[in-house]
Parts: sequence; structure tokens; C-alpha cells
Amino acid sequence: MTIQVFIGFDSKEVVAYHTLCQSILEKASEPVSFTPIVLSQLNGVFTRDRNALQSTEFSFSRFLAPYLSNYEGWSIFMDCDMLMRADIAELWALRDDKYSVMVCKHDYQPKEDVKFLGQVQTKYEKKNWSSLMMFNNAKCHALTPDYVNTRTGLELHQFKWLDSDDQIGSIPILWNYLVGVYDKDPNAKMVHYTEGGPYFTDYRNADYSDEWFAARDRVEWVAQKS
Repeated sequence: MTIQVFIGFDSKEVVAYHTLCQSILEKASEPVSFTPIVLSQLNGVFTRDRNALQSTEFSFSRFLAPYLSNYEGWSIFMDCDMLMRADIAELWALRDDKYSVMVCKHDYQPKEDVKFLGQVQTKYEKKNWSSLMMFNNAKCHALTPDYVNTRTGLELHQFKWLDSDDQIGSIPILWNYLVGVYDKDPNAKMVHYTEGGPYFTDYRNADYSDEWFAARDRVEWVAQKS
């Protein structure tokens, strides 16, 4: 079975998208398909205006992953500002059909009011839960384009589209390890540069940045060689 991965794509973080894909492919033991969620490719599907508080272009369009999967099977959504350090097949194996969606349940309240590129650091319950989601797509029919286009950010990111929080399964935190929030851990399976990635000058020395630059360099080397 192919592992279906949706990744948020932001025009300000193009290098992040490709580096994440590279880090996944290098370690994957099973076939993986990538679908970047690009707003220009969602004409007529995603129609909501950009909110002044959203820090990325895919803040809300991420919730279209079940629709884009025809509400079939399972799919993974992840932010682009991540780096895979383990085999994604291990994450895929955690799927549990009793849940509608599975996430890393962070207890995270940002201390700062501003993050990368001067973006407002919004604070709300279930912060960062939606940055990595494994969707049991058949149980996510509530996430229609109309719902995603019209509901508030909090309704989407706090999973109000579910009947109960009991429908949210738990993924170990090591799969969405928040850089700069948690102490550096060599066992982290996927790290998340939620406050700013190494591709921004102010965060060049963030934890795991050497690994990120190494993966980026391998993308560039392949491109130059070809």
C-alpha cells in the first residue's frame, strides 16, 4: 500500500517542502506519494480569503486532505517546516481504524507573540495538533470544501468538526517534535521547526539544523547532477 502524504506548500518556504520530501524518501521502506497542497491548484475548491492571523498559505487548506483523497483510505498531512529522521512506514503503522484522525497531542502554549517573518504567534487550545494529522478519510466527511471555506480557524484547528474528542487518536510526540520548545532529543523521529526553520537567517542554528542543511544539500546535488 502506498503511503499517501499531503504537505502544506507555502511560496515563502519552497525549499522546506523539497527538503522534507527528500528526508522522507531517504528513509522510507515503503512507497510514498506526495501531494503538495498548493492554493493555485485549488481554484473553485478553496475559496476563503486569507486571514491576517494565518502564518502560512495552507493554514486552512490542510483540512481538504480527506476530500482530495475522495474520503477513502488513510492519508497523512504535515506542515512543510519539518524534517523526517525515521522511516515514515513506522508512523503509517500506527493507524487505528477506531479513530477519525490521529495527532500528536501537544500541551503547548507559546511564550512569544511573534514567530518567523514577523508572523503573529496565535495561542489556542490544541495548538500544533493539526500540524501533523493522520486522517481516517472515510470518517472525515464533515470536512467538505464548503465547511473548510466557511468555518472559523478555531473550529477547524480544534477539531470541532468531530462529534467528540474521543475520535482523536494519539501519536507519540517524537513524531512531531517541536524544535525550540522541547529539549533536543536524539530519538526524535520527525522534528518540526514551528518557530522558524533553518532556511530563515534568525533560525540557522536551531536544533537539528545540520541535518536539515545536509538533506537540502542532497536535493541541490541531485538537481545539479541531473
